[in-house]
Amino acid sequence: MGRNPQPLTVIQGKGKSHHITKDEAKKRLEHEQRMRGSTDNIEPPSYLTKAQKDEFNEIAEQLIELDIFSNLDVDNLARYIDSKTQYIQLVKSLKKVKPTNTIIDEQGNIVTVANEDYPRLQRVKNALFHECRAAASDLGLSITSRLKLIIPEPKDKPTENKFSKFAK
Repeated sequence: MGRNPQPLTVIQGKGKSHHITKDEAKKRLEHEQRMRGSTDNIEPPSYLTKAQKDEFNEIAEQLIELDIFSNLDVDNLARYIDSKTQYIQLVKSLKKVKPTNTIIDEQGNIVTVANEDYPRLQRVKNALFHECRAAASDLGLSITSRLKLIIPEPKDKPTENKFSKFAK
């Protein structure tokens, strides 16, 4: 199988482009430009709050500067911001919840018992964290994910040879 293809600029940045001919580099660069998509209609979705829209615009602007964001990514960024907002709200709420409660049992003894809500809230927190992290990775919001972004190559049509007309 081998490694996933990397954008030409990443390969050149690593100084490993000596195996790519000028013609291949030109074709690859043209293909990468086509795959980027348009940036003419990037607007935060209406379901985001005012603060979320501001964050959306700030992040979108930075991603556009990096040439890794287009109209096709708008919903992904909105979902990232939404899950991040929910995660932050839950973390703030979770800090107010104690993992244990102190109660007085029937004999009048002070007993510490587990708070049954705490593990459920932790599971929701973990789910939101993973959702947020996956969306961030897809969008290239970390250095490692930006370096791993792959622009897929189109499937080449099989080349015809002079004997293919006899194969019918």
